[in-house]
Amino acid sequence: MRVIAIDGPAGSGKTTVARAVAARLGVEHLDTGAMYRSVAFAALQSGVDPMDVEKVAELALHLRIEVDDRRVLVDDVDATDAIRGPDVSVAVSTVAQNVAVRSELVRRQRAWAAARGGAVMEGRDIGSVVLPDADVKVYLVADDAERARRRARQDGAADVAGAAADVARRDRIDAGRAASPMVVAEGAVVIDTTGRTIEQVVDAVVALAESAKGDG
Repeated sequence: MRVIAIDGPAGSGKTTVARAVAARLGVEHLDTGAMYRSVAFAALQSGVDPMDVEKVAELALHLRIEVDDRRVLVDDVDATDAIRGPDVSVAVSTVAQNVAVRSELVRRQRAWAAARGGAVMEGRDIGSVVLPDADVKVYLVADDAERARRRARQDGAADVAGAAADVARRDRIDAGRAASPMVVAEGAVVIDTTGRTIEQVVDAVVALAESAKGDG
């Protein structure tokens, strides 16, 4: 087993499942969404308009980003909590549409995977663009109501309706962007996480990994 790619829309359970799968298999985990959030955070901190394509691209090219399951460092600044803030959550969709930013982060993500003998990577384009030859490709989904509840819980907010609107906005942008749109990768197994426990979903993904390992 080398790489498990876990994709899916906001609120589908990617991060929770990916971390648990990585822990179960004893491999590292990379949340690629945190990398895009790091660029958005850096732009806002630097006073750069997230819509300024060239300046954001230049910033991303030289930005130091360290992501693990404990913290996120952006140019050596602990931004673990800040990248989940509302301002970054709004700006990240714009940053993620920047073709040059995506190119740079995809390069880093591929290098990260190549340096490891086994890993779980999660995002929105891992199986379709970053690592189309991943040993296991999974696409998580959940119904809209469940995704909104999860997003509200993640953000520590009581406004589920607002969370639902934010999830719908992210879906439109992620699926409609020209660069690496969010799609179900060829060969990916779609898993509906609605009403299922974390353990049940993790069991399903690990079973796919074990099957792929046996086939290899």
